[in-house]
Amino acid sequence: MLSKRIRWLLFLALTSANAAGQSAEEGFVSLFDGKSLAGWVTRGGRHDGNAEWSVEEGCIVGRPNGHGEGGLLYTERPYTSFVLRLEVKMDFPFDSGLFVRMAPDARGAQITLDHHPDGEIGAVYSDEFLAHCETGKEFFRRDDWNEVEVRCTGFDMHLVCTLNGTTITDHEMQGGGGYAPSGLIGLQVHGGGSDRGVVHFRNVRVRELPVFGEGLFEPADPARPGLLAPTKEAAQAGWRSLFDGESLAGWKVSVAEGNCAPRDGVLAFLARAPRGTGGELQTEEDFRDFRLRLDFKLARMANSGVFLRAARDGPNPAFSGCEIQILDDFDWERVSGTTLKPWQFTGSLYGSVPPRDRSALKPLGEWNTYEILYQGSRLAVALNGRTLYDVDTFALQPESGEPFARRAQTGFIGLQHHGSEHVEAATTVEFRNLFVEPLAP
Repeated sequence: MLSKRIRWLLFLALTSANAAGQSAEEGFVSLFDGKSLAGWVTRGGRHDGNAEWSVEEGCIVGRPNGHGEGGLLYTERPYTSFVLRLEVKMDFPFDSGLFVRMAPDARGAQITLDHHPDGEIGAVYSDEFLAHCETGKEFFRRDDWNEVEVRCTGFDMHLVCTLNGTTITDHEMQGGGGYAPSGLIGLQVHGGGSDRGVVHFRNVRVRELPVFGEGLFEPADPARPGLLAPTKEAAQAGWRSLFDGESLAGWKVSVAEGNCAPRDGVLAFLARAPRGTGGELQTEEDFRDFRLRLDFKLARMANSGVFLRAARDGPNPAFSGCEIQILDDFDWERVSGTTLKPWQFTGSLYGSVPPRDRSALKPLGEWNTYEILYQGSRLAVALNGRTLYDVDTFALQPESGEPFARRAQTGFIGLQHHGSEHVEAATTVEFRNLFVEPLAP
């Protein structure tokens, strides 16, 4: 038998190894507690079904019901861009799959785990095969555990699947195509055949990503945490900064200059300015098609917005172009005594489209991130990695303002200083990390 000291040393070694494994997965959150199906549901997508789901020996276990019917087990909350990691083991033959962005009203997508002689492991399927994967089964371990990673990014889904350390799938969808902008993650039992086996899942965890994915931005200065700069690859792709961190160079000031305080990488709009409030900052350059990302932080009762394609000769940038709203959703109605319309909350396309996910906004005093794609008539907006909408603006019927087809198709990007009547803090809203990538029409 091992002495107590040797056992203790082995325990310390295992503890260190576990800690190293945890640090290698920094940012991942477990989706399965190993004991129950808390956090999971069987309804909420387009392919719900009636499979039998249970927890057995620390695993999520799925099997067809007594009538051979399959179905899905979903996460309770939706995800947009993320890395999903898990381990899977299934009987042979058996058909399973991993689903992303599942919603009742639009298409999601599946990474197939079809463990049959003629099945495909790693194909992309959504009502039809979008990408085949004939070689994936060569890397699937029969009667053993398999490590699977699915990376889902982009307003147009970009799916990358890695199986036991080998990338077997890399498929990017184009142009929307009726796919859900965000949705539930799902585990599948296919059913419908003669299979009566089971599938096991364990170590299910997820890490959320920016919609535009990783690798575009990196820390700009170790001495100033939170400030970013485009990576070499992003710069080569056309990403560039709109704010130099210290001045208003590149901006036309349509708000009293004393109301803006650019310093240390942050552009602050003052709440108690020496020369009044209201107006906006406008980029000196006009933009048509682009990708935009920026951070903002709100004070209590802050009101601001981001203008896109706004006309320089128009009376109101929110309606000569459009506005993505920024507002203290938490306090506005109570303090102001007004009732907000759905398209007035943070993230809304002002006057037209409410945010799909009101829970995406972080508490006051924390930094939030917008990622925006404006290309032709298509406008897609994400807040903190969650897509709020992806719409054809020409198909909208705005409750306020002209139809989008009559609005400017090229214009400035602007930051709004709406006012600060009820703001008690020194600043009403702050911006940082403003980057744009112009796109070809």
